[in-house]
Amino acid sequence: MTSSIWINAGIDDVWQAITEEQSLSKWYAPGSTWDIPKLAAGEKMTFTLMPNAHNQLSEQLPMELTIQQVKKNETFSFYLGVPETLIAITLAEQHSGTNVSFNSPGYDASLANLKALLEGRAIPYP
Repeated sequence: MTSSIWINAGIDDVWQAITEEQSLSKWYAPGSTWDIPKLAAGEKMTFTLMPNAHNQLSEQLPMELTIQQVKKNETFSFYLGVPETLIAITLAEQHSGTNVSFNSPGYDASLANLKALLEGRAIPYP
């Protein structure tokens, strides 16, 4: 099972939105922060999940992620703590837009936010 969505945007714009710190903070758990010192396989990055209406957190939860693969305009994947928990985002040009997929279910709200961000609409799941 995967989560995927078609976005009316060019693959370069989508790639930037899934790999650039400020863009990620707008659509992936909005308000949470990303620190990506170097976009390359084997590098560490930090995702800090902020308490919000969609989680039960009472304080910030920083997570160290390890980048597994970076293939421009194709795949961005990273391990969440342990290698068994791989999050992979893949892109494919389709029908004058871009299809974006996560390798597991449960990312529908994040994908809806990404689509809204790239198509110039308000974020549906702030």
